[in-house]
Amino acid sequence: MTLHWIDYAIVLIPFVVVLVVSWRTRRYSKSVADFMSASRCAGRYLVCTASGEAAFGAISAVATFEYLYKAGFAISWWQTLSVPAGLLITLTGFVVYRYRETRAMTLSQFFEVRYSRSFRVFAGIVAFVSGVVNYGIFPAVGARFFVNYCGMPQVLSVLGHSVPTFAVLMFLFLGFALFLTLTGGQLTIMVSDAIEGLLSGVLYVVVAVALLWLFSWSQIAQAMSNVPRGQSMLNPFDTAEAEDFNGWYVAIGIVGMLYTQMAWQGGHAFRSSAASPHEAKMGNILGGWRGYARSVMTTLLGVCAFTYMTHPDFARDAGLVHEQLKAIDSAQIRSQMLVPVALAHLLPVGIKGAFAAIMFFAMIAVDGSYLHSWGSILVQDVIVPFQKQPMTPRRHIRLLRWAITGVAVFAFFFSLLFNQTTYIVMFFAITGAIFLGGAGCVILGGLYWKKGTTPAAWAGMITGSVMGVGGIIIEQGWKSLDASLIRWIENLRGPGAAGGLLESALDYLAAHADKFPINGQFIFLFSMVLATTVYVAVSLLTHKEDFNLDRMLHRGKYAIDGLSPASNRRKWTWSSLMGFDREFTTGDKIISGSVFVWSMFWFAVFVVMTLWYLLRPWPLSVWSTYWYINAILMPLLIGVVTTIWFTWGGARDLIRLFRDLPTISRNPLDDGSVVDHHNLGEPEPEHEMPAKPDP
Repeated sequence: MTLHWIDYAIVLIPFVVVLVVSWRTRRYSKSVADFMSASRCAGRYLVCTASGEAAFGAISAVATFEYLYKAGFAISWWQTLSVPAGLLITLTGFVVYRYRETRAMTLSQFFEVRYSRSFRVFAGIVAFVSGVVNYGIFPAVGARFFVNYCGMPQVLSVLGHSVPTFAVLMFLFLGFALFLTLTGGQLTIMVSDAIEGLLSGVLYVVVAVALLWLFSWSQIAQAMSNVPRGQSMLNPFDTAEAEDFNGWYVAIGIVGMLYTQMAWQGGHAFRSSAASPHEAKMGNILGGWRGYARSVMTTLLGVCAFTYMTHPDFARDAGLVHEQLKAIDSAQIRSQMLVPVALAHLLPVGIKGAFAAIMFFAMIAVDGSYLHSWGSILVQDVIVPFQKQPMTPRRHIRLLRWAITGVAVFAFFFSLLFNQTTYIVMFFAITGAIFLGGAGCVILGGLYWKKGTTPAAWAGMITGSVMGVGGIIIEQGWKSLDASLIRWIENLRGPGAAGGLLESALDYLAAHADKFPINGQFIFLFSMVLATTVYVAVSLLTHKEDFNLDRMLHRGKYAIDGLSPASNRRKWTWSSLMGFDREFTTGDKIISGSVFVWSMFWFAVFVVMTLWYLLRPWPLSVWSTYWYINAILMPLLIGVVTTIWFTWGGARDLIRLFRDLPTISRNPLDDGSVVDHHNLGEPEPEHEMPAKPDP
């Protein structure tokens, strides 16, 4: 065991606090809206902090370590290209604002309002399958992290039987997350994730400062400079030989960021938990500032681990790490656990416990959020639409709890049995494509295009799903498929033949015998392009009358007093460029404007330095200095400020939440049901839109 009792205390004491406070919320979870959307009463800091913690699971950290260890800082340079797209999404409330205006509890509920009930069920099934398969490796990665980080044996003896240690930890960790989720649903998740996020915010800064004390920047720069030509970890213009994490990876990621905005349903309840569409939008904007402290910590952890393993000053210690990794049979898991094991050796007592606490909170937060998400989607979008009469809140919540428990059981056995053969982020891309490949065009078309039709939604979703499922099947069975293709081509070629196209095909297959040559990111791209093309084409072929978007978004004559503004339409101005609208206060404008100015400043730096380097290349030492300022010092300074800022804001919103919960008016009909393209439990609009027949 590599953790000291002080480290365990740092993990356990805050967790007890989280359990006690979260347990208090159970008394307020009385309705389906409480369990599903935290009564739609969360302030911006609460939404931002809780959703940010749930979005950063232990698996996210391990995935980040994987690509940082392989690509270093260089890939971050090209990721700056995403700044304009990120600003468009963040400042304008792209998708987020309109979705909150629909008052839907799940994405597929919106699909029923916009398209049809049968499509809601189909989309719910696809989202559920994609989600649970994607989530299936989360428990394993988190448990394996703690097994190797804590120096536990790979196998334990339980009742005379050898049991993988990670399986035992998975059972315990999933049990914790399941308990919190079943206690009060989204209400409990919101509170527990917010507290974990507030505590983690402080620990991010502590760990980052400790790493800068342990490693000099000259050591880090020297280690990252000593790599083969064409695979630079500092110079983004010297990455021609980099595989997987290259310019194409970044470009596809930018397209996917726009296309799939809010499409992924892990943590979907946070999107409907805000007190208003404006609070949801502001929570999204604030998330840009909150991420700095975490980003500098994860970046330093990754590059310091790389330095520890490759710099001559730590050669003896690196040997001990490799010796420990030999106990792991799988080459992919061995690569995945390299950074966690290195961190266990290089971090001192206390700091090791602080990072363990961060990872434990992150793992529990994302587990609870995903259990709630996929279990509730199964109930809300597959079971509820078939109910002829609304269920009582008690029966409805009981059904949600059973579904959530079922997801936990599935995740345990999937993690236990599934063989990981690729990088985590590539697995995310492939499994996510099952739903995201088709969902993006359906969401964007549904919220922004009045000519989008139900047949087009079906066609687009099916196209994207088929591409995603096909990618998983081929990727998992590639070794056997590759061998079969080689035998088939050899038989086709005939004995003694050489050269030509068949010989080239054999050489290509032999060179990629161990890994499918098209990675998950490209499979995702193909899914997006093909699904969008199909959606647009079918919409134009089947369009008969425009859909009433104002009614769906509760605008104009369909507005519900006190819940949404009469209209969100405004002329294009500098204010609208920064996301300002009539709901913005002076403070909101300062926050939104600061995000815009800061982001565009660094984008301008990117453009100028790119042109400058192309005209007159500079030495590697200049890149080293740039990354020290841009990726370490500036984020750390901002992180210190935002940690204080968000601790105050998050604590304030938590106090307001507990003050408001006893007085909230609860509608038993507000359970996610839709009647004639209208959410049940809302006031009937004065002007009804004709019902659209189910195809």
